[in-house]
Amino acid sequence: MADIFSKETRSHIMSKIRSKKTKPELAMKEALRGTYMRYQPNMHGNPDFANKSKKVAVFIDGCFWHGCPKCYKEPQSRKEYWVPKIKRNKERDKRYTRELRDVGWTVIRIWEHEVLGDPKGCRKKVMDALMKSKK
Repeated sequence: MADIFSKETRSHIMSKIRSKKTKPELAMKEALRGTYMRYQPNMHGNPDFANKSKKVAVFIDGCFWHGCPKCYKEPQSRKEYWVPKIKRNKERDKRYTRELRDVGWTVIRIWEHEVLGDPKGCRKKVMDALMKSKK
């Protein structure tokens, strides 16, 4: 299926998609206020939030970009690009989760729809992990 937009228009549309400070991240930031979970730039795996002293890392995974089993719908155009791209994202997520856990981190992965639908429930998940942390 051909794209309905010109190459320039599609490029402009895609350039507006953020990778930082997304709606789910901002909702989670608000939910985590006062919990000592912070943005941690330049940390292995680039978690959205982390508490280094308790070794808890939180990733907010976009439903499309990370292939949510509940929400993901395969794109109708450019499947030869998008299907492998999403597969690579999922493989990278698994690798980073494994690598962080191997060095003693608790890793929490939360889907975009979970944060937007129940931020308090997501906060509880993070708080439970912080309480269980050994340090």
